[in-house]
Order: sequence, then structure tokens, then C-alpha cells
Amino acid sequence: MAATGRATTRERPSFRCGECGWATGKWVGRCGECQAWGTVLDISAPTVRTTTAGPVSIAARPIAEIDVAAARAVPTGVDELDRVLGGGLVPGAVVLLAGEPGVGKSTLLLDVAGRFAERGRALYITGEESTAQVRLRADRIGALRDDLFLAAETDLAAVLGHLDQVRPALLVVDSVQTIASHEVDGSPGNVSQVREVAAALSRVAKERGIATVLVGHVTKDGSIAGPRMLEHLVDVVLHFEGDRHSRLRMVRGVKNRYGPSDEVGCFDLSDEGIVGLADPSGLFLSQQRDAVPGTCVTVTVEGKRPLVAEVQALVAPSPLASPRRTTSGLDGGRVAMVLAVLQRRAGVKVATADVYAATVGGVRLTEPATDLALALALAGSAQNEPLATGLVAIGEVGLAGEIRRVTGTSRRLAEAARLGFTHALVPPDAGRVPAGIEAIEVADLPGALRVAFPGAEIIPFASRRS
Repeated sequence: MAATGRATTRERPSFRCGECGWATGKWVGRCGECQAWGTVLDISAPTVRTTTAGPVSIAARPIAEIDVAAARAVPTGVDELDRVLGGGLVPGAVVLLAGEPGVGKSTLLLDVAGRFAERGRALYITGEESTAQVRLRADRIGALRDDLFLAAETDLAAVLGHLDQVRPALLVVDSVQTIASHEVDGSPGNVSQVREVAAALSRVAKERGIATVLVGHVTKDGSIAGPRMLEHLVDVVLHFEGDRHSRLRMVRGVKNRYGPSDEVGCFDLSDEGIVGLADPSGLFLSQQRDAVPGTCVTVTVEGKRPLVAEVQALVAPSPLASPRRTTSGLDGGRVAMVLAVLQRRAGVKVATADVYAATVGGVRLTEPATDLALALALAGSAQNEPLATGLVAIGEVGLAGEIRRVTGTSRRLAEAARLGFTHALVPPDAGRVPAGIEAIEVADLPGALRVAFPGAEIIPFASRRS
């Protein structure tokens, strides 16, 4: 009898992304889930193994007997950075500070290392500059200390050797993408190298109680370069933000295991170094003494800090079929939404005009509480009507034209009153109003425009003829 065809099974190779776990039947250069390059690796069939009990390194103790003195934060000497960190650097903690090139990361950390060296040893590892270049910067900002050690290294083994020799209490690595290990294939900065370097430095920091700060690069879209696992390995993730054409710099906390994760610190970067700004609100206001159409002041909250900022808008006739929409420091999507609500709900004609909206001082306003100020600035420019001096506007604008409540209204009003503002447009039921400022509650956008521009013609949407 003729033999039937025998079914043969061929084991297909399996490939899995080392970042997110996405699996595929064939190799690809880019993960189809997390879009990371070079992370898809060939893996064999998993082998089921049983882990048996082994010896423990440190015996478990009742939680009340654990000494917390070793986990207390040590102030860095830079008040604004301590605000973001939650009091200072915790021994053994690993901090990742990421930012664009030239924003001032190295200057800030060199200043921190110099201040820290006044009471303990600090080691600064530079992988992007020579020691002479760092020495000149330290001389310029006044960070020369006897207990501040400096080394230019790009090899992980050499960095660990410096830790054995110096035995610092603070380690700064500038940057983690320039350090490589000979035990891992690939050039410095690739996924495998960054993962190995960060894991090795984190392990040493935990074992020896060394506060470690790693400088990280960012990609074109502003996210931290390297594997996503890098942010999970560290204890604190900070973003260093700022416009290279402005002196203002902001350190924003994104992740913090030892303190608040939404705090912001403000700095002033100059040729003499970087200085913390305890009261930065004045930087975000223009110096115009007379009322100008198209401007409105609001109060935003960054972390727990209220900041008074100014929104400026210019609405001009457009010769184009598709009018321009240009923003700076504002979310383009929210600007487009506020423009649509102004046109539809309040009758302000902006659909065929060029619109330019920006903030003063380089601050970025993204929270919805600034919607009302943006709407008043746009409406004032479109109608060539200035707002009264001493007025601030706080509130979120909904698609139906209603003004919604926002968090921390009392704190915002107190900051505005401290800076001399006398009146505020706020949503209904805004809560306690501090002394020195009068709160005017407005329920919808047409009502807010009638209060802000008494002489302008504001037609509610429901009263207009179709």
C-alpha cells in the first residue's frame, strides 16, 4: 500500500522584543509594538525550570525595626532642585536627568557637585568633554572644591575603578549614553549598552549607598533616548526644559520614589552659572504699562507652585484660503478648540483670520485652566478691545461654551493678589477667595466676554438667528 504523505513539522524560530515583550515569527529591525529599534531578538523555546529555596542575604525583620536614617534625603544646596527631588538626594538613589543639548544639564550638575563636595566627596565622570573643559566651567561658576574629583572616561570598568579609588558619596555621570561595557556587543548609546551601564551603576549605588545622577539624552520628540527600561531602573526621572533663546530653565519631576512626582523647579541660566528662582512669576509677564488688546494674565499651577503667566494673541485678516495658526508655548490643539468655541458659541469671527498665540518668557502652558485667558486674549485682539489692568482669568472652557472649575483656585488667587492683581474671572463655586482680590464668577464664555469687554457686541449662540 502506498504510504500517505507524512506530515513534517518544522520548528519556526520565535523572536521577541526585549523592551515590551512583543513576539513575531520573523526577525524585524523595529518592534511593531513599542517601535524601538534593535530590540527584537531570537529566543529559543522556553524551558520550564523550578527554583528551589536558597540562602538569604539579609534576614527579614519587623518593619518597625528598620532604620530609616540611611534613607533620609541630603540637601544638595540648590533649593529649587531640592524642591523637585523632595528634599534632596537620598543615599543609594539613582536620578536620571534628561534634556536637550545645550539646555544647561552639565552646568547645573557641576554646581550641585561643587556644593555637595563642601560636606562630602563627589565624583564627576564626563564622557562628552575633556577634563580641562569641565575645569574651565567649574572655575566660571565657582564650583572648585578639594573634594570634587573629575575624570574623563567612556569605559564602564574604568568608572567602577574610579568608584573604588575615590569612594564618593555623590556620583555624576555625564552622560549615560557615552559609557560602554566591553562585556556587551554594540557601540556606546545603543539599547544593550545603555541597559547594561545603567543596571551596573544602579547596582553599585544601592550596594554602597552612593547618590548617583545620570545625564540622559532626548530624542527629537522630547522623550528620553534609550530603552524604556532605563526609566524603570532609576528611582527619579527629571526633565530639564528650556528654550535656548531664553534664560529660563525648568526642572520637572516625572517619576520620584522619594517625593512628589509633579513638582517643578525654576532656574536662571547666565554666563556666571545657573541660579534658582524662588519667585519666577515676574519673568512671565510683559512690561507693558498701558492696556494692549490681545493680552490676558492667568495663573497656572506647576506641581504645588502657582505661577502667574501672560498669554498674548494676535488676530489679523488673512489673505490665504487656509488662515495661519501659529502657537508658541501653548498646545496647538487647545488653541484650535478655543477658537472654534469662540466662533460658534460667542460669535467672535476668527475663522477667516490668521491667529498667532504665544506666552511671555518662554513658559509652556498646557493645563486647561488657562483656556479662559486664551479665549479673552483672542477675543480682545479680534475686537481690538483691551482688558482692564489688574485682571486675571482662570478657568477651563468646554465645547458647549461653559466655564468649568479647576483645582487650586484659592491658591491661584492668592498668588495673583500677592502680585497686585485686584480682579479675577473665575468659574462658579470657585471656593474661598483670599483677601485683596475680587473674584467675579462667570458661568459661560459669552458671559465672561460681556464682563471683560462691556462695550463689545457679544451675541450668545442660542440668541442668534440661523
